[in-house]
Amino acid sequence: MVENLVTVVNETGLHARPASEFVSYAKSFKGNKISLVKDGKVVNAKSILHLLSLSLKKGDQFTIRVEGDPEQETLDKMIKFVQGLEE
Repeated sequence: MVENLVTVVNETGLHARPASEFVSYAKSFKGNKISLVKDGKVVNAKSILHLLSLSLKKGDQFTIRVEGDPEQETLDKMIKFVQGLEE
């Protein structure tokens, strides 16, 4: 298992549209279990309802956690995706 703390940089946070893009991207990593952690709450990154339940806004920090090979490569790609999200 690998994990890393990331900051939401998208001006409007991870509301419906960017959250949907994030979930679709996470689902593309079929061999990995990807979780998000914020304030002790752990959710499935491949579930739009779980992701929206975190109410992530610009400047919020959360952890991306990846299990299953290739862990580090998947984590790096997920971090890059979050940092590149724009409206």
